[in-house]
Amino acid sequence: MTTIGDQLQQVRARIVKACASAGRDAAQVQLLAVSKTFGPEAVRDAHAAGQRAFGENYVQEALEKIAALQELRSQLEWHCIGPLQSNKTRPVAEAFDWVHSVDRLKIAERLSAQRPDGLPPLQLCLQVNVDGGANKSGVAPAELPALARAVAALPRLRLRGLMAIPEPAEGFEAQRALFAQVTALFDQLRADGLALDTLSLGMSADLEAAIAAGSTMVRVGTAIFGRR
Repeated sequence: MTTIGDQLQQVRARIVKACASAGRDAAQVQLLAVSKTFGPEAVRDAHAAGQRAFGENYVQEALEKIAALQELRSQLEWHCIGPLQSNKTRPVAEAFDWVHSVDRLKIAERLSAQRPDGLPPLQLCLQVNVDGGANKSGVAPAELPALARAVAALPRLRLRGLMAIPEPAEGFEAQRALFAQVTALFDQLRADGLALDTLSLGMSADLEAAIAAGSTMVRVGTAIFGRR
């Protein structure tokens, strides 16, 4: 097995252990392999080891990778997880399966209008700036309910849930407390009638805390592919 395959196995084992500790079924947590800055061959190696979902931050790099792996397109799920500017919405709407980083109605409206009719609905998560970091993307929690309702009504999109990247916190309990704030927002939106099922929370360093707080999708790059 390749090094990437070995590291994927280790990350999957971490997910299983974290789910057991949290009293959750490991089948409830999806692994998103963050392949940004790594080439198509790294994705091929991960695919050969059973990985199907890949996250990319940079649109142009991702488009080149998707094209290079076109023969695997039906077997791969591509997720845009980086900040998205208005001038990049069309290629994302045309090429990706998921977008995790929507934080403005304008971006969602453009994705909706530009999603080709022949493709399935684009799966969307709203990014929440849960701890108020001034330099971070994400909708403020107070503005989230109105944005979620507006996005859920758009055609050719399906609102799936929330994503967040809290500031790094020291220790498991501090990490879990931050993630739990996102889970509370998610639960409130569901209580208000939105059919959400995805919490995109946790990365290589804090996936255990994210799973304890309810994450259904962890975004892991370094622990699979190595340092950038």
